Amino acid sequence: QVLPIVNSIGLNEQELLFLTQSGGGPHADLISWDGIPDVGRVSDILLWVLEQHGRADPESEADLTRIHFHTLAYHILATVDGHWGNQVAAVAAGARVASSQACGLQTVDITKVILKAPLNFYSSFSEPKESLTVDPNRPVSVWRRGNVSFHLTPVLVCKQPLRTVGLGDAISAEGLVFSEVT
Repeated sequence: QVLPIVNSIGLNEQELLFLTQSGGGPHADLISWDGIPDVGRVSDILLWVLEQHGRADPESEADLTRIHFHTLAYHILATVDGHWGNQVAAVAAGARVASSQACGLQTVDITKVILKAPLNFYSSFSEPKESLTVDPNRPVSVWRRGNVSFHLTPVLVCKQPLRTVGLGDAISAEGLVFSEVT
């Protein structure tokens, strides 16, 4: 009941899995993620949420047009085309704040972080899938499924985190600050 009346949500891998399990969505048979969540499965679920509870269908009266998914290794910003701008900066800002806040620093110190994100992944787990690669020179990978755009960026994971409480809220808020409503 809440999803159709909000414009944007931010959630982590546990929340995303609970959402698909409770709604009978794709990959609802997964009991838990096995390590880092598979990008294709996450993409399938995000698309389903926007199609079932959002405005992926232009005829829908739902308001949900943006989901900022965050997990330890990467973030994905899924948006219905025509409603949001500046997604590259928004998803990158969320990943940057995750690294700096977890390490308790103002900026990211490359000696205190590691990369755990998959550098090669598929845009879907079950549909015709596109093979994608993270390019270090352009670290935000972009793909589309229907009228939904996906922006993925790796997260530089803090080796010895100092702050984790409220990190998800900080990630979602920072990404939203950089997003532009169109």
